[in-house]
Order: sequence, then structure tokens, then C-alpha cells
Amino acid sequence: MEKPLTQHINPKSAPLTFKEYEKAGGYEGVRKALKEMTPAEVTQLMKESNLLGRGGAGFLTGLKWSFVPMDEASKPKYLLCNADEMEPGTFKDRYLLEGNPHQLIAGLIIASYAIQAETAYIFMRWAYKKAEKMINKALAEAYEAGILGKNILGSGFNLDIHLHMSAGRYICGEETALINSLEGRRATPRTKPPFSVVSGLFGQPSVVNNVETLSWASHIVEKGADWFKSLSATGTGGTKLYGVSGRVKKPGLWELPLGTTVREILEEHAGGMAEGYGFRGLLPGGASTDFLVEEHLDIPMDFSTIAKAGSRMGTGTMIILDDKTCPVAFIRNLENFFALESCGWCTPCREGLPWIEKILGAIEEGRGRMEHLEILQRQTKYLAPGHTFCAHAPGAAEPLQSGLKYFYDDFVKHIEQKKCPWR
Repeated sequence: MEKPLTQHINPKSAPLTFKEYEKAGGYEGVRKALKEMTPAEVTQLMKESNLLGRGGAGFLTGLKWSFVPMDEASKPKYLLCNADEMEPGTFKDRYLLEGNPHQLIAGLIIASYAIQAETAYIFMRWAYKKAEKMINKALAEAYEAGILGKNILGSGFNLDIHLHMSAGRYICGEETALINSLEGRRATPRTKPPFSVVSGLFGQPSVVNNVETLSWASHIVEKGADWFKSLSATGTGGTKLYGVSGRVKKPGLWELPLGTTVREILEEHAGGMAEGYGFRGLLPGGASTDFLVEEHLDIPMDFSTIAKAGSRMGTGTMIILDDKTCPVAFIRNLENFFALESCGWCTPCREGLPWIEKILGAIEEGRGRMEHLEILQRQTKYLAPGHTFCAHAPGAAEPLQSGLKYFYDDFVKHIEQKKCPWR
């Protein structure tokens, strides 16, 4: 099985230098794009590959690039790499940033060429100190080799890449909040439309892509759309970095065909549940996704199938709930995080999430009442998509609404026994 994204990553050794990565064929996609293809041809190839964004939304990458205006009046344009990765339970981008920074740089060059952006930014989480060091080293090597800067490979295309270490807010995962933060403003989402591809950074056309998404660009240009599609288990396209955290025997991260089943990831790669623990459920794509339970273990982990099961693929990194962990406490912990990370811009999110956390605290501590469950149910509807300024609150409501669906009896036990049964 091919593992293009991780084939050159060895956690026990330093990432490949520019010369080592070039020798391994790592910049062949860049050479092909800049010397043999027009920007429009690169974008069309990405559309044909069916590369879905790996940041969580799963939007078609090539389609997003095609929305960027290509007339002279639209310049300057910007490419922004979202490396903030603040989603709880998610650590896939960190693996790529630390393990093979030149792969990302190659992707940034190709994406920038496709939309004709001469400036790109990597917006990285402040805590990723090792990744910061690796990226800065790789950027210096790329400039020294002439693969960045003026007239790259004699193509006439210029590109500068800047690393921006963010102050660290979950809301910066939303692309317009990221743009506001990059401009030195308060990290709050913007009204859409206009969309970022038309009016983004400094009011100019801007594309925001995730680390894993951009890391694919060079491979797809080098080997083609059909090759990329052949890598997946469902024909959707490509491999996916799947992660598992929680009480399993081997928590970790694996590059597997997109569409690998939940059961295979959990039982074969993560080794199954740790000794003495049973499975109750999982969040398939980080904290802001709906629970899946036993009945869902044999479904493919891809964007469309997970959506049909009532959840979201998200980042593809599972958080496991075991049978010795209180579901109410589990969900309360998540809602506490989301309440703290609300940007405070809209009332349902700013006021609703702390209220949810407060009610969950009362239930967990034995002060809950049955009407609290009705209030929580109503709140999940008030925080549904279309009722808030951005997707932060709807995402926060997903583990709660599905928790009430699958673990309702556990909530009732807390109220009836006036204590947490797990204590």
C-alpha cells in the first residue's frame, strides 16, 4: 500500500533536508507544474483528482482554487496554510509539519502558482515549537536552493513564504477568523459573502487550505488524478491520516486509504480497547463531531458515509469513549473547552455554551433535574447551523446532541441517583 504523505517520515530521525528530499524526487511536482503547466491546468488537475479538503469541511480543493479571480486587477493574492490545529484530539498536521516540512513547502509553491499568489503564509499554533523549528529550517534551505524567491526555476514566478506563529485560539480554525488574526485584529469570523477567495487577507483574493490538503499538491501534479483516486478504498481519492486517542492499546496515527472502516482503524491499527476497558462510542473527527457507536463500526471513514451515519468525518482523528468513563463528564469537559474558546461575537454561542456547561456540571455533581435534559435538547436546536454567526457553536453542540441520543440513560441515572455513578 502506497503512503505518499508519510513515506519519508521517520519519527526517530530528523526530517529530510532539501537536498535529501530533492534526491527522493520530492520537488518533481513543482518542476512539472512551473515548467510544463499553466496555472489553469494545475487547478483543473486538482479538480479532476477530487481532492477533498482535509481540514474538516471536505470541500473540493480544486473547486476552491477555481473561484479565485485571475485578472490583473485582483493582484496581489495570498495563499494561507492553516496549521493552527486546535481541534481537541487532532494531531495529524503536527506529524506532517515536524516530519516532512519540504513536502508542505512543495505544496505551497504549487498552490500559489495555481492561483498566482506571490505571498504565502503558514499560520501555525504557538505551541508547535518543534514544528516551528523544522519549518524555519526548511524555508531557509528552500530559499538557498532557489526554489523560493524570485524567478523560481526560471519560470518567471515569484513566491515568498512567511511563517506566522499565532497566539493560539480555537476559533482561528475558521478561515476568516484566521485572516483577521493574521491582520492583527481580533480573531472573530467575518460575514460571508464576500468569501475569502474574492476578499480575504487585506481585502485581496485569498485561499486558505489545511496542511494535509496542501501536502498532496506536489504528489498529484507529479503522478496524476487517476493515480490519486486509485489510492482510496472507495474511489473518493487519496489516503487519509487517521488518528486514535483514548483507552486503546496503541493510540497513534496511520496513513490509510480514504474509506478504511472504523473497525479496522480501531481494532487492527489501534489494537482494540485497552485491557479491562470496553467500547461505548467515539467521536470520529475530533471533539466537534457527533458520536458513533457499536452499530457504526463497519462503515467506511469517508466524508459522505460518515455524514449519512449522522456525524462528520472532520479531521479523521477518533476520540474513544470507554465504559469506565462517565459520558456526562466526558461531554462536560468538551463543552467547557468550547465555552472558553468562543470568540464571544454572537449571543447564542457566547451565552449558550457556558449555560450548557453549567447545566452539565449540575447533572454530573448530583444537582440535576429532569427538566435540565429538556433545556439541553432545546439548546442543541438553538445552536444548530444557521442560528449562529459561524460553525463554532453548531460544532460544540454535536457531541452533546448525539450524547443525549446514545447515552440518555446515563444522564437520567445521574439525576435519579443524585450523584455520578462512575464515582
